[in-house]
Amino acid sequence: MYAPSFPVQTERLTLRVHVPEDIDALYEIRRLPEVNTYLYSEAMTREEVQAKLDERIAKYSKLTQPGDSVILAVVRNDTGEFIGDVTLVWADEHQQVEIGYVFSPEHHGQGFATEAARSLLRIAFQDLGAHRVIGRLDARNGASGRVLEKLGMRQEAHFRENEFVKGEWVSELVYAILATEWTAAQQT
Repeated sequence: MYAPSFPVQTERLTLRVHVPEDIDALYEIRRLPEVNTYLYSEAMTREEVQAKLDERIAKYSKLTQPGDSVILAVVRNDTGEFIGDVTLVWADEHQQVEIGYVFSPEHHGQGFATEAARSLLRIAFQDLGAHRVIGRLDARNGASGRVLEKLGMRQEAHFRENEFVKGEWVSELVYAILATEWTAAQQT
């Protein structure tokens, strides 16, 4: 088993495990209704965010074996500002990994989600030996779909009204990329 080491550095970002001092920045993001539009959660109170942060620190800060998940804080290198988080779920079967991300609206449209998620693909394929990486999203979330497409992922499924979320039936899209596709893209 390979356990990736954190933090991970990109050109503009640092992806690191959460620390207690993240509470203010995480709350500023997760309290916003627009951030939670396509998530399972509603806008959160500070107490709810504190509970989530405590859980992230306790349960989601290491990635040592299949079945583990990690949620990493994303921090801008130039300002030190916490701007969002990324998730990597190492499935315990079929060499599959799932990625996800949530960013502050102030940082949308600047390529930060794509840059951070690209690092997750590298970890999944190079470090964890994944065969396939997926991203799942609410079908109405076009911006998230564009991020996955920029990563070279393709839409594989459109499940119509397959989940009942926040009092309504919603559809889900699944994007994926295989290790062979990712490797070929790295060589071009």
